[in-house]
Amino acid sequence: MLIAVRALALLLALLALGVTLWHGLDERGTALAFGVLIAVGELGRWSGTGEREPAPLGAAGALAYALLGENAGHRTDHGVLQVVAVVVAAALVGCVPHVARGHGPTPDHLARRVLTVAFAAVCFQPLYDRGRLLEWGGPAQALLLVALLVLTTLWDAVLAAATAHARTRWPFGPLLRDELRATPGIGSAVCATGAVMALAVAVTGLWALPVFSLPLLLTQLSFRRYAAVRATYRQTIASLARATEIAGYTPAGHARRVAALSRAVGRELGLSEPDLTVLEHAALMHDIGQLSLVDPVPAGATAALPPDEQRRIALLGGAVVRQTGVEAEVAVVVERQADPYRDQPVTARIVRTVNAYEEMARGAGPSGPLTALEELRLGTARDYQPEVVESLARVLSRAGLTLPRPG
Repeated sequence: MLIAVRALALLLALLALGVTLWHGLDERGTALAFGVLIAVGELGRWSGTGEREPAPLGAAGALAYALLGENAGHRTDHGVLQVVAVVVAAALVGCVPHVARGHGPTPDHLARRVLTVAFAAVCFQPLYDRGRLLEWGGPAQALLLVALLVLTTLWDAVLAAATAHARTRWPFGPLLRDELRATPGIGSAVCATGAVMALAVAVTGLWALPVFSLPLLLTQLSFRRYAAVRATYRQTIASLARATEIAGYTPAGHARRVAALSRAVGRELGLSEPDLTVLEHAALMHDIGQLSLVDPVPAGATAALPPDEQRRIALLGGAVVRQTGVEAEVAVVVERQADPYRDQPVTARIVRTVNAYEEMARGAGPSGPLTALEELRLGTARDYQPEVVESLARVLSRAGLTLPRPG
């Protein structure tokens, strides 16, 4: 699937560039203006943020060019292939500085950009060329643009979920759900700006491009600040989690390893992005209750303690989490670590299972992972949910059945 998407995007880009170079650009001024806008948007991309749309201005400009029918009251003659060619060329030009710094866009991002713009242009340009939009006019034309934006958004979400599923083998349904949930954020601003740009250029000409780019630039700045705050928040939680390591209660890197593996298991089970965030934070802080112990548990292995002692440590850990200002859902997961798994939320079941696996497998040599999985399977009657254990086994199988090294 991943190879098919990339191949289709590559063939479409090569075809568009070849046809455009052979026949030349129609309305070069318009093409140049939108090309510059897209290139500038790519220059301002968010390198290394992991956001779903790292170059919102470039995406909005590409969408506006795909939906452009008139320029200052005059019909435009560019077609679908020229739209794709201009978008590809401008995106490649804008990516050059990022590639030089080693932070260029991924092939999946470029493939999505090409296929999404092509989809919007195929839906809009033939209707406009046949005069259907001019016949409808007014509210009907506006409703058609809204429908096209909805379809384009759905198409982009399906592409994003499909490529992520092919790359990671995570369940497709939850990936698509997360993409659709993210649409009301920066995605809605991109769609709205692209449509408004196209309509404004149709009336006032190309001067509308810089005017209507400003709100999206401000929105991008706000999202960047929000992303920075979110990153700082996670770093604070990670620093708090390291308190048990610094005090000598848990081995170095234990919380980080449990958090990474718990998130992978949560993905395998189809948890949503908000639940994955709670899961990761709870996994980082699941041992913080050990700070209340006078005598540290050997190697921090709480899974082998009596149930009453496990419950006391879990409740103390939840109380500490609540005092730190972390969201209440994280504290609940930490508090419920010692409960029977049937009484736990799924996030607590995952953290408990992964923590026990890491403790059992640690330092047991090459056979440690397999031995730990067998012990977890034997404990599914009360302590560990069978579905979580099998999901953990699948995650480890794809990773070669090894643990990350401490550090």
